[in-house]
Amino acid sequence: MTDDLMRYDQMVEEALRGVVRKALQHALDEGLPGEHHYYLTFRTKSPGVSIPDYLHDQYPEEMTIVLQHQFWDLTIEDEQFTVTLSFKNRPAELVIPFDALSAFADPSVKFGLQFTVEGDGKISVPTIRPEGELVPVPEPADIEASEDTANEDGETDGAEVVSLDQFRKK
Repeated sequence: MTDDLMRYDQMVEEALRGVVRKALQHALDEGLPGEHHYYLTFRTKSPGVSIPDYLHDQYPEEMTIVLQHQFWDLTIEDEQFTVTLSFKNRPAELVIPFDALSAFADPSVKFGLQFTVEGDGKISVPTIRPEGELVPVPEPADIEASEDTANEDGETDGAEVVSLDQFRKK
């Protein structure tokens, strides 16, 4: 087998992270239309990630956030994005480099991307899952919401943090 001196895997990785960047930019510019919402999973120990200590203690390796109704101060830069979410009624600013993302999903249209970094530090090609092979996204009843109280609409007053590990193909 010949070596890939062009590093197409890295080119694909960068292009697919651009999809996430554009999706976030759309949410910033125009909001999330209809039932669209994003699950963003990231590695909490990646360089450049900044989250409050109490979240890092709770999610030392990986964390999934949901951007849907309640998020603030979303900013998007070339290499990272920043968003403020509420956890247990406490606002928290998260800084997440795009390189720290391990998965992105918009379950409303059954779209998902998975980015992986192998143990030896080599980047493997991310997977675009066709509709029939999308990593199942948990139903709202399966989501472990934070301990926030529900408002009169039945929505929690904070962000939802979920672990998608149980739904990933092994």
